[in-house]
Amino acid sequence: MTINNSLSVASSSRLINRAIVALSVAAFGSGMSMRVMDPMLVRLAADFAIPIGLASWSITVFGVAYGFSQLLFGPLGDRYGKVKVVAFGSGACSLAALFCASAQDFSWLLLGRALGGATAASIIPLAMAWIGDVVVYEQRQAVLAKFLIGQILGLSAGVFVGGFSAEFFSWRVPFFIIAAWFALIGLYLGSHAKRLPDHTHVVQLGEGSGLTRLLGEFQKVFSVPWARQVLLTVCLEGAAVFGALAFVPAHLHTVYGLSLSSSGALVMLFGLGGLAFAFQSRRWIGVFGEVKLIQAGALIMCGSLISLGWLPLWWLTMPACLLFGLGFYMMHNTLQINATQMAPERRGAAVAAFASCFFLGQSSGVALSGSLLTSAGTPLLLTWAGLLVLIVGIRFANLRKQKFLQP
Repeated sequence: MTINNSLSVASSSRLINRAIVALSVAAFGSGMSMRVMDPMLVRLAADFAIPIGLASWSITVFGVAYGFSQLLFGPLGDRYGKVKVVAFGSGACSLAALFCASAQDFSWLLLGRALGGATAASIIPLAMAWIGDVVVYEQRQAVLAKFLIGQILGLSAGVFVGGFSAEFFSWRVPFFIIAAWFALIGLYLGSHAKRLPDHTHVVQLGEGSGLTRLLGEFQKVFSVPWARQVLLTVCLEGAAVFGALAFVPAHLHTVYGLSLSSSGALVMLFGLGGLAFAFQSRRWIGVFGEVKLIQAGALIMCGSLISLGWLPLWWLTMPACLLFGLGFYMMHNTLQINATQMAPERRGAAVAAFASCFFLGQSSGVALSGSLLTSAGTPLLLTWAGLLVLIVGIRFANLRKQKFLQP
């Protein structure tokens, strides 16, 4: 009996680990979708004869749709099973990517990007929430950091493939790649979800039906004071970081005269900085703890963004991009671990609210930066973003240090 139990536990652990890897692969596709447009703004502006600021709406609508769709997918994951919903969402992402690839004018591309954001909303937040269900808190931050390797690589690949395709092929090419990626991982997750142990299928039926239950789930999340602090912080973080990151390729292209593919390759260093944290996350978490990780991450991001804005030589931007990614994941990963625990009894809705605020913040930041781009210029935009993220990080670190209604 003991041997059988041990084998059962080992088998269960393997299935869970495989699910985490598969969810990370899906997160790769989501990350690629998020950032694939960044280095293509100059190409889109030329192809559709529109200003770069208007072209940036292809990023904004993705984030807005992503943010608001969390209001649907979080409770759906709690009710029907998170991994199962991610599998269906991946299939929908594939169709949305094909829609973008076939768009004949900018308006249809915007619609496709909105559909892409709405469907991608089902992946990373629900995956994080499921990890929160099956991994104990003491181990969760390191596991989340490893899971996010997929997203980090996806962000980097999106920027690189977008820039390379914009320069040598067509802006449509990356969307065919994204469609194939999501189709394959969606099929695998749909099959694997049926083999997962029963205890991993955490379902919250809730009270009432339809809209009443939906609103009730989020009302209970927002009623927690600590949750409101986490959500406000991640919204401001998203506005500062991605309101700047979206225009870094354009900055490198216009200020230093780099090609779009070279600009995209440099911004890939943002992802490599994230990987540096992910691979050493367990050690860094143990040494620094949550508060110091937030403080250091905010300070590193501030210095990196200001440096990116004013460095006189293009090759000096390489370490700045690398450190920017390192600082971001030091701070953001710590916010994520708080998100998984701010309302444990309805974790799907809580993490969905977290992702919603994050992406609505991103969309607001990109839209605001795009509107100020002509008058302010990218160096000032990057400087303002750096100062904002420093203020936001220090504020949250102080709240966490004081154990302000901590989870």
